[in-house]
Amino acid sequence: MIKEFFKYALPSALAMFVSSLYTIIDGIFVGQGVGDSALAAVNIVMPFTIMLFGIATMFAVGGGDLVSKSIGANNKEKAVKIFRQVFKFLLIISIVISLVAVVFSKYIVRILGATDTLVPLASTYLRYYSLFCIPNLVGIALNSFVRNDGRPKLAMISTLLGAVTNIILDYIFIFPLGFGIKGAAIATGLGQIVTIAILLPHFIMKRGILTFGNIKLESKIIKEFIIIGFPSFFAEVSFSIIIFFMNLALVKTGGEIALSSFAIINYITTNIYMVLLGLSIGVQPLLSYNYGAKNSKKMLKFYSITMKSAFIINIVFMTVCFVFGKNMIAIFTSDITIANSAYIGLNLINIAFIMVGFNLTSTVYYQAINMPEISNIFCICRSIILLPISLFILSKLFGINGIWISLSISELITFIILSYSINIKTYTTKSIAKAS
Repeated sequence: MIKEFFKYALPSALAMFVSSLYTIIDGIFVGQGVGDSALAAVNIVMPFTIMLFGIATMFAVGGGDLVSKSIGANNKEKAVKIFRQVFKFLLIISIVISLVAVVFSKYIVRILGATDTLVPLASTYLRYYSLFCIPNLVGIALNSFVRNDGRPKLAMISTLLGAVTNIILDYIFIFPLGFGIKGAAIATGLGQIVTIAILLPHFIMKRGILTFGNIKLESKIIKEFIIIGFPSFFAEVSFSIIIFFMNLALVKTGGEIALSSFAIINYITTNIYMVLLGLSIGVQPLLSYNYGAKNSKKMLKFYSITMKSAFIINIVFMTVCFVFGKNMIAIFTSDITIANSAYIGLNLINIAFIMVGFNLTSTVYYQAINMPEISNIFCICRSIILLPISLFILSKLFGINGIWISLSISELITFIILSYSINIKTYTTKSIAKAS
């Protein structure tokens, strides 16, 4: 089982880690090549870009869950049908989002909390990023489906090469060509195009079970994979909501200096969040396959292994940030005030990611056992209910440090409430029995 876990979860976590690395390098180039205001502008747009990632993940996890269950139940024809439905519907959604975001970019960034100073930079970044909505969303989904189709290494390679392309183009567009903040957005889009180009032959050349083909959309199937995948979207939206609320609190408490500090923190903590997300998404095919095969023992074992792995990864990351955090932050900015604020915030926020890892793993697990409503409760508690309350109380008591620790409190309370009110073994047994 350990071997199976590492075969799927490790490439996924590694791919997400590299993906987050190019996000960091993107931040370094933006900070050094455009300035601290550009960093703050990108951070303003981040809730929107995370939401897009959430939409793609919803389709990938919801559709991938149904595909893996169909394969586990030895129904390959149904697996192919579901994949084609997901791909076609996502393509349509991507086109609509791209058009809306390009046309209304200034209105969107104002809603996200951009000040008058940041609106021009933030809207420019959003506009050019949105031009590539189709490759950005479709690339994420295809990457996940390749993993569900038994080729996790190909999924990893496509992400790695897309990341390398992004990094190279980031440098070229921002420095030699002087494209500024729009260069970072364009580089991201072109990197995803490379990822898709590597993945396409798998489906076109029929190297697995899943293949492309024209199909009529069926509302029943669309509804099914959206219901199952919605918690993944909600989890990402929850993260967007968290950043949005914290942005508002920071602007009110510490102004643009605090916002710039948080932007740097987000760039660094993207590493750990993406690795934890990669871990949970990577184990999803194993959970869904064993659900289809009605093997609850293996499902619970994979859940346990993922939780332990998430904890170990968090401890390593926290240690690295505590020891080398100041050096890492110095890469983004030379402003001492911003750097000092970011270092304190980084180490306080990192504590939260222990619980974030547990909550993400649980979210994906309950999706795999056809109980997405429990996953949704996780998301509602951690972002919509508990975080605003924590932010309001702790910012009043401790100022900016209260804002930094509010995430830890909301994530911890969420984990405690749901872990003690829901017996995962009982729910797994009931769900498999119901599906029989």
